[in-house]
Formats: sequence, C-alpha cells, structure tokens
Amino acid sequence: MLFSLPLILAPALVAAHGAVTSYIIDGTTYPGYQGFSPQPSAQIIQRQWPDYNPIMTSTDAKMTCNGGTSAPLSAKIAAGKNITAVWQQWTHQQGPVMVWMYPCESGFASCDGKQKKWFKIDQMGLYGTALNSNDWGTGIVYKTLKWSSKIPASLKPGMYLIRHELLALHQANTPQFYPECAQIEVTGSGTATAPANLLASIPAYAPQSDPGIMVDIYNGGLTSYKCPGPDVWTG
Repeated sequence: MLFSLPLILAPALVAAHGAVTSYIIDGTTYPGYQGFSPQPSAQIIQRQWPDYNPIMTSTDAKMTCNGGTSAPLSAKIAAGKNITAVWQQWTHQQGPVMVWMYPCESGFASCDGKQKKWFKIDQMGLYGTALNSNDWGTGIVYKTLKWSSKIPASLKPGMYLIRHELLALHQANTPQFYPECAQIEVTGSGTATAPANLLASIPAYAPQSDPGIMVDIYNGGLTSYKCPGPDVWTG
C-alpha cells in the first residue's frame, strides 16, 4: 500500500517518535522503508509504513503492520539465528519492546496477518524496579537504536512476517503503539510451531484496558509490570 503526506507536515513528523528503517541478518543489512515519500517500487523486505505517528488503540486496523501490505522482497534467515532491527531515531524510554512472527503459508502477497496466528519470540518490559525510570526495553532502543532477537531454533521453515513493536508509556494512561513488519523466509530442519495458547490476533492481542497498556507509570503504588499479550514462545 502506498501512502503520501503533505510536505508541510513532513518536518514535524520527522522530528518525533521513530520506526524501524533497516534489518541486519547474518551480517547483511537489508534496507527498510524511510517514510514520508511515495516509493511504488521500493526494493525492500519491509512493509511500507506511512509516518512516525503513533497508533493510539490496540484495536486500530493499522496495528497489524502499521498500514503496510506486501513488500517486493524477503530475506532468508536460518532458524536459531538472530535478526536485528535498526531504528533511524527513537525518542521514548518508557515501555516494552515486543517481537512477533506470523506464518504466511500461501505466500507474502496474500498474507494480511489478520488471523489468530501471531506469536511472540521476544520481549522486554521493565527490567528495573521503578516504572518511571528508563529501565525499559524501549530505553535500550533509545540508547542503541537496535534490537536483536533469536528466531526459535526449532521453528518450522517457511515464510513469515516479523513484527517489531514498541509500546511507549511515557504519557500516563495514553499508550502509543509503533509496529513495523518485514518479510523473512526461515530455513532449517525444524518442525515446531507455536502452541495455540500462545497465539494472538493483531489488532486486539490485548484490550485497551489491559494493565500493560493502560498504565500510569508515575503512580507510585505500582511496583511491577507485565507485557500485554501472550507469553514468549522460544521453540
């Protein structure tokens, strides 16, 4: 899907938030979408996204892949190897990082990610003790502009979407979602798939009222945090 933005809005959008703009697999960098200009034939593995603006509700249709549909390319990765997402910029330090995958059995062109087949392979929420600190997964992205995740070693080979999601919680009870998707082909001899109890639909992997989504990190009475959605499947 192709998006365009009025030029007058571009400077304000570029100055805020962020999105995944490339991927590193086995030492090779795969460019992603840079945003803010039409690219009808962009030769990338990433599904194009419209801008750096946040998605504000867990049920928004854009939650699947930030409005992106099929990309022209895909990248091969062996099960058990790491994929690193790279952000050109990121401005928020409070909130979790969640990494999801989705099988595309019939090919990428027809894979819309709308069924209950999403599973998490990685996540990091609060790793410190204070919710109003910078000790969050997104705080690491803020410092490094990267996030590396392992593809489950036992995962069945095939075509998959990989979805990196940053959930910004810096504004009390006003969550901001930032997801992007890329197309990867997993290789190997694995036979495993994620169990049914760890599968989710996106949009709506969790209700907006979930305490991992609707949260006031400045509430001194809160001492712990659980990422929304199912647990991670490691294979």
